[in-house]
Amino acid sequence: MCNLYSETRAVAAVRDLFKVSPNRAAVFEPRNAIFPGKNAPVVRKAADGAWELLELNWGFVLPQQGKAARRVTNVRDDNIDSRFWRESFEQRRCLVPATSFCEPDGKVSPASWNWFALKRDEPRAPFAFAGIWRSWRGPVKKDGPVVEMDVYSFFTTLPNSVVERVNHERMPVILDNEADWLAWMDGPPAAARKLLRTYPAERLHLVQTGYEKQDLEAA
Repeated sequence: MCNLYSETRAVAAVRDLFKVSPNRAAVFEPRNAIFPGKNAPVVRKAADGAWELLELNWGFVLPQQGKAARRVTNVRDDNIDSRFWRESFEQRRCLVPATSFCEPDGKVSPASWNWFALKRDEPRAPFAFAGIWRSWRGPVKKDGPVVEMDVYSFFTTLPNSVVERVNHERMPVILDNEADWLAWMDGPPAAARKLLRTYPAERLHLVQTGYEKQDLEAA
């Protein structure tokens, strides 16, 4: 599970990386901490098929009778065929730009926060989570007003040996190259399923451990 990540690249760099036309890109600021329920940049296909970069709200909305809706930020790869997720996977896949992600270690008190990044020459190389999105209309708080917004979530899978030292259950599905981005966005569901795999341990490393709930590399 991942409920905290960063995206520290400027909008122009993200736009260029994913080959999004300037007139298809929203304006946003780099963020060294992105939390559930907040807006963050997402790359998705517009109605005409072109890629666009805009901000969506993190967490699918799961209504709960008599109380506030639950925000579901992650999709387990072994739960892809559930009614809650399947249509979005088949019809509304997206890329979630990121530069690091965080997993808390609850085995110590107070919990430590552990940040992971790609092992590249640059300190925070960009990548993408394999995401999905949908539109929501309804309340997100108990007895709250009806809101309309587009929301996203991203997939998790089994952890590699680097992440499982902290979280032995799940890690995000990471896509780090153009071929995988194209297959995820434009390929059929069968091709996209093949991308739901554990990221190689030798290409990922722990870059920060402590009590900070933000990636200090960009602070």
